[in-house]
Amino acid sequence: MTEAGGWPGGHPPTAPSGGLPPSATTDRQPLLQLKAVSKRFGAVQALSEVDFDVYPAEVVALVGDNGAGKSTLVKTIAGINIPDSGEIWFGGQHVAVHGPRDPVALGISTVYQDLALCDNLDVVANLYLGREELSPPLPLLSEEKMEKRAREVLKTLDVKIPNPRNAVAALSGGQRQSVAVARSVMWQAKVVLLDEPTAALGVQQTKQVLELILRLRNQGLGVVVISHNLANVFEVADRIVVLRLGRRVGTFDRKASSEEAVVAAITGAEFGKFQPEA
Repeated sequence: MTEAGGWPGGHPPTAPSGGLPPSATTDRQPLLQLKAVSKRFGAVQALSEVDFDVYPAEVVALVGDNGAGKSTLVKTIAGINIPDSGEIWFGGQHVAVHGPRDPVALGISTVYQDLALCDNLDVVANLYLGREELSPPLPLLSEEKMEKRAREVLKTLDVKIPNPRNAVAALSGGQRQSVAVARSVMWQAKVVLLDEPTAALGVQQTKQVLELILRLRNQGLGVVVISHNLANVFEVADRIVVLRLGRRVGTFDRKASSEEAVVAAITGAEFGKFQPEA
């Protein structure tokens, strides 16, 4: 069965990034790779033999209707869901994931839609939450060292927060999202998963977050973005992977595809071409 973008099985022959020619991607190795991953919850088959990969310096958008399996796939990568079958590879090696600590140790960081920030704490405290640095010999917080490092990370990502000692509650939605992303990359992350990063944001705040996603890519990270907003997806993604009813049904090179084609894959509306494989 030939699927979206003319790639059998929904897989590109060389996993292009940003429209690179095949010769430029032949020798590339994915940072993260899922092979035939399946997950069932009782009578519901949430994922069915899904293949998924992310390359360095690449933004992959994961799209699909409600119930398509997007969140289940991300939670499987994040170690919250343990797959019933299939394999997870990272950096070219087969890895065993038994819980959320394992992906974090590998360099996989997830920013969920609720951001998991503490509104009553300042930006520095949120960046170091659970990983605070102490000044020996007394168990006192190394405030100066933490603030210096926080400023460096925010500057590297070009996150514009005038004072990192401001409480998170005083920040805009875009700034809060940026803080959550900065926390994820602060600890040597190689792959960042973003769950609906622009949901409920205004136009200017959305622009800030999309620019941050591109900066992550330009710094060599692999970025996975779940989004229902196809306009945002087409602005930042290199590849677009479509899930439908728990199956991967299409893969699109963003530069060579249209929103209409992606919508057809999401809905299965185009002459039955995108019906899930048996």
